[in-house]
Amino acid sequence: MAGGAAHPGAELLPFARFLDSSLQPLVYGYGRGTLHELRAREFGRLAGTVYLDHAGTTLFPQSQITSFMKDLMENVYGNPHSQNISSKLTHDTVEQVRFRILAHFHTSPEDYTVIFTSGSTAALKLVAEAFPWVSPGPEGSGSCFCYLTDSHTSVVGMRKITAAMNVSSIPVRPEDMWSAERQDAAAAGDPAGQPPHLFCYPAQSNFSGTRYPLSWIGEVKSGRRRPASRPGKWFVLLDAAAFVGTSPLDLSVHQADFVPISFYKIFGFPTGLGALLVNNRLAALLRKTYFGGGTAAAYLAGDDFYVPRESVAERFEDGTISFLDVIALKHGFDALERLTGGMESIRQHTFTLAQYTYTALSSLRYPNGAPVVQIYSDSDFSSPEVQGPVISFNVLDDHGNVVGYSQVDKMASLHNIHVRTGCFCNTGACQRHLGISDEMVKKHLQAGHVCGDDVDLIDGQPTGSVRISFGYMSTLEDAQAFLRFIIATRLHSSHGQPLPLATPGEAGAPPEDSEAQNAMPAARARGSSSPQEDTSPHSGVWNNSPTAVDAEGLCPPLLEATGTQQTTSEKAADVPDGDLRSHVITNLFLYPIKSCAAFEVIRWPLGSQGLLYDRSWMVVNHNGICLSQKQEPRLCLIQPFIDLQRRIMVIKAQGMEPIEVPLEENSEQVQICQSKVCADRVNTYDCGEKISNWLSKFFGRPYHLIKQSSDFQRNAKKKHGKDQSAHTTATLSLVNEAQYLLINRSSILELQQQLSTSCENGKEELFPMNNLISRFRANIITNGTRAFEEEKWDEISIGSLRFQVLGPCHRCQMICIDQQTGQRNQDVFQKLSERRERKKSHEGKKCLRVNRIAAQKDSINFTIISL
Repeated sequence: MAGGAAHPGAELLPFARFLDSSLQPLVYGYGRGTLHELRAREFGRLAGTVYLDHAGTTLFPQSQITSFMKDLMENVYGNPHSQNISSKLTHDTVEQVRFRILAHFHTSPEDYTVIFTSGSTAALKLVAEAFPWVSPGPEGSGSCFCYLTDSHTSVVGMRKITAAMNVSSIPVRPEDMWSAERQDAAAAGDPAGQPPHLFCYPAQSNFSGTRYPLSWIGEVKSGRRRPASRPGKWFVLLDAAAFVGTSPLDLSVHQADFVPISFYKIFGFPTGLGALLVNNRLAALLRKTYFGGGTAAAYLAGDDFYVPRESVAERFEDGTISFLDVIALKHGFDALERLTGGMESIRQHTFTLAQYTYTALSSLRYPNGAPVVQIYSDSDFSSPEVQGPVISFNVLDDHGNVVGYSQVDKMASLHNIHVRTGCFCNTGACQRHLGISDEMVKKHLQAGHVCGDDVDLIDGQPTGSVRISFGYMSTLEDAQAFLRFIIATRLHSSHGQPLPLATPGEAGAPPEDSEAQNAMPAARARGSSSPQEDTSPHSGVWNNSPTAVDAEGLCPPLLEATGTQQTTSEKAADVPDGDLRSHVITNLFLYPIKSCAAFEVIRWPLGSQGLLYDRSWMVVNHNGICLSQKQEPRLCLIQPFIDLQRRIMVIKAQGMEPIEVPLEENSEQVQICQSKVCADRVNTYDCGEKISNWLSKFFGRPYHLIKQSSDFQRNAKKKHGKDQSAHTTATLSLVNEAQYLLINRSSILELQQQLSTSCENGKEELFPMNNLISRFRANIITNGTRAFEEEKWDEISIGSLRFQVLGPCHRCQMICIDQQTGQRNQDVFQKLSERRERKKSHEGKKCLRVNRIAAQKDSINFTIISL
């Protein structure tokens, strides 16, 4: 359908038509200037970005930070535990902020106390530890901890503390709570002298956005609605963290006993600061064991004597609170009210966007009438009373099969749309909406899937979903950009086919080999041009170098052998002997600087970590964070050339003078620093101010070049279920997981054919072969096999060297970046995704991770074609 008119089920719902059809008045914006002006003035950093993860954290406005910094520069705030003038200023300001928080929730210090914590999770832990639980005994069954199964992990985790006190925990399903019979107050009985119970539930589900009735608070406390049939007095904890970011909460009406909140959900800044709002009628019952600085009215160091402070807040705020962050809250409240007029305006605005997006998504259909998405919701988005500005869903293909959330996330990133995927720290809701049984969760864990990873489908069933959520600065353009993304990727693909994926990059994993400083048997390349078409192989730079000659003497013979042999994997695949063709290597590349341009060679020494100097350097930002083309696509325009004879790396880029960097560090001057690659800590050193200035000038922001220290060893991780038969573990450079990446030309040829478009004169080639090959950033390019046959290999041999295949790389957006221009094009990613949907066996990007091994096994044997 590319280039053609969209069918009726693929049209974008006009916002005006949506408003006209609404049965209730809807509000968009804040009536004080346009949202466009607000975004430009306060959120200029969002230009070109569609941010839809406000349930994760909302974003702070520029004026909030400016005002806060001005406050800090004009005032001296001391430790509030001291008695000097600056400390008194801090104490009084903090107390004023406490009052401001309570006023925001329509209550006062007479009814509630604000206890500052590091976040809502810490607030929940405090309740679990301090609640006056009664253990079961001869006189009764004791206290009970009940929680709605649609609760955040931090609520469910409270049961570990209660279990240590021998207090039973009872999970309550939402449907059971909704259907619980109401009792009159008299039937509830007199709870006096009976054990206290605690019921926890979220005001808003962080999975689906469902808003549970606030009326449950009064009903449970009065005994008219019981989560469990237990005699006793019920108290209620309302988890308001997800709710209060986009909705007002009136605690004068709905008087929960405990209300944990996290302020970054409301303001975006500061992070790491939350609070527990405690109903004062319960405060006296709370028990405290540990006491820290500031919480004691008096104690003895040599005797078990301790008297807590009278104030509830002072009694439970161990140590010095994060007082500057507390002061920042004042500026958050000011900014929010100034920009929006208050939480009710935010509630109406964000719900309008959510209802529009829900309506538009629900209407999208494939030509066969099948829905494009499956939305997980307990409501039809009829009212902000029952639904928050959150939509959780999975994308479907035209046969109703789920497209993995990781695939959708990566495609969204290519359009600079930020979403959230997975189960969102809410396994209970995830299981309920996706139909995942307890046994399936355990089975998924045994298969290697853990919370937060990108394993999105197991046996064709989703392990999580995609979530979008709106904040007070979200706009109609944000919603429509997301909807156009879904339409473009699902309903406007060529041949009318849907799309998910398999990709390239720099990945890999486990075992073998540690023959340090052996050399790559002089691999010879056939006369094909380099992926970096304006770069020659520069063979003269190193062909006669002492390093290469010495390396040859240490390694097996030159790789000029011919012939093939059938492997176990081939036999398993039932490949007829007559179909076997010679496996040959056509190109050899290394990437000295991680994510920068390729350096093509026709013979190159091996090091202990792979091709010598392959991915030995990387570019980092001012915080020392490794950059890739995902964040900085122009990295591919940086061209490194290694001169082994002169022991230097020459770095070039258009418009810049070439610069030289030594291949090895000066051990007397180098300063070791630590960096991270794929969660691994690596020892590195900075290559100096000169190259840093060069990179900073080219990119327009401060960058540094660092190199892995020569005396640092990083071992490949053992992978679940992989045969670790070799005697040694592979050592890695700054690669993601494996020493080498390998790709098959036949597989790329099939992709090229899919990417070509039909026209009057036949097929039009949109992506030249070398352009596609360069996007996968492989070290070894092979030919002579059938498309995707390489995915069944276990081992390969090149001459007398043997390598273990670790499997395909993880899907990655970097294949969408043209390595000659740095421009993104989503079609490559989509076509691999499309093929994955049609042929489920190919799960990864078409690039194999390979480590060298010492084990001698039958393997694919490659012929190296001489020039």
